[in-house]
Amino acid sequence: MDPRSPAHPEDLDTLLLTAATSRIVQRDGIRFSGTRYISPVLAAYVGESVTIRYDPRDAAEVRVYYCDKYLCRAIAPELAREAVTLEQLQDARVARRRALKKELRERRSLADALPADHHYAVVQPAGLPGVDGQRPPAEPPVPRHRLRTYAND
Repeated sequence: MDPRSPAHPEDLDTLLLTAATSRIVQRDGIRFSGTRYISPVLAAYVGESVTIRYDPRDAAEVRVYYCDKYLCRAIAPELAREAVTLEQLQDARVARRRALKKELRERRSLADALPADHHYAVVQPAGLPGVDGQRPPAEPPVPRHRLRTYAND
């Protein structure tokens, strides 16, 4: 006895694409896992909640369902040329984040190695006593690593 095949190919996708999640359709498509998926059909469903089914081994496209009925296939234009898995995409993001953090730490250590800038230090005018009637001891300025803004900016 032969197994019965589904009436529509989309029904077969429902059986094979087991990973599913719900999303809200935005004006620029559907955002999922930091990637934008687009389809012309989605323009009529902006603001609506849809269910997307996807193959974790191929992050280039998702199938979109509205009220449990197949709506369309949405693609990620930047991933459509290549077969990229969802895991590869997440690993690439993690690696990029780590590289950026490392670069920030290196730049911060370079900035800490610079000599202190005393040009803009606030100096108490001579002759003005401190709170208790005596002059406060001179403190070395604390190095600050903030963006300086000027009155004419």
